[in-house]
Amino acid sequence: MYIVTSFIIVFLSVPLIRKLAVDHQILDFPDRRKPHKNAVPLLGGVAIYAGVVSGLILDPASFHLFSGLLLGGTLILIVGIIDDIYGLSSRIRLIVQLIAAFAIIGFGSRIDFLPNTLFGNAGEVILTLIWIIGITNAVNYLDGLDGLAVGTTAISATFFAIIGYFTGQHEICTVSWILTVVCVAYIPYNVKRNKIFLGDAGSTFIGFTLASIAVIGNWASDNVIRLSVPILILGVPIFDMVFTTIMRIKEGKVHSISEWINYTGKDHFHHRLIDLGLRTRGSVLFIYFITAALGISAVLISRTEDTIIGIMAIFQGIIIFGAIGVLMIVGAKRRSGWDPAE
Repeated sequence: MYIVTSFIIVFLSVPLIRKLAVDHQILDFPDRRKPHKNAVPLLGGVAIYAGVVSGLILDPASFHLFSGLLLGGTLILIVGIIDDIYGLSSRIRLIVQLIAAFAIIGFGSRIDFLPNTLFGNAGEVILTLIWIIGITNAVNYLDGLDGLAVGTTAISATFFAIIGYFTGQHEICTVSWILTVVCVAYIPYNVKRNKIFLGDAGSTFIGFTLASIAVIGNWASDNVIRLSVPILILGVPIFDMVFTTIMRIKEGKVHSISEWINYTGKDHFHHRLIDLGLRTRGSVLFIYFITAALGISAVLISRTEDTIIGIMAIFQGIIIFGAIGVLMIVGAKRRSGWDPAE
């Protein structure tokens, strides 16, 4: 029931929110680094947020477990809306993301695999903060082509739901399916002619939600190999963020965390695919397939007790990341005028 409700709320509310954004001129205007040619309404993330919250309210157990997610996600959304309308400094956005991440930790969830010592606990808190802020921004970076961020989020959330079901984590399964259906309900409005964008508010909210699901869920149990489960499921945004960050630092484009958050450019994975000759829809579908392949590897790891099979699944993921890296390098060279025949 809660899944159907979430879907309906998103599907019916998007046109109303779009009209509100148009009436108040809350628009994303085109420029040289953006593929769209006309101004597009923002605030699509408000519908996503409404769908997630309504679904969790109808499931009391999930609502209680994900109280930190709702608190932190609400902060992320509000600040994102302000940023979409008026613009905010990267420092303010980073501070809010830190507060939102601490909300998850404050409600008792964090990355948990280090020894139960002072340094071990401090290390887990630091890793949790890095993970949540990193994934939040990584998904935001993916929001560069129509349907890309919401589509990959829907696929990733689906695999979290599948593994949550297999491992008996009802609440994880619930919130993951809710996130999946709200993204699916939103996709038609993100790719049609009279479209609406998520805005930073929406893309950071779904990124924060995915990061929180990964932290709150119990993936490793007594098998350290299973720590790779959320890393594989979120492999595309993680690799894209890490690779582009390394390249930007190497090329002297960013020198601080603030510059890292603020920097915008056509050097992400999806941009590189377009540089290689794929059209927008082809690039999006290609990334969907990569995300699904990594998700299947994660399911295999979560279901096997055989360490060797788990290691092989991880190596499969590494090979996929290697292929992505090659494509990004070739795409970068294509953009700079490199001829592969030389």
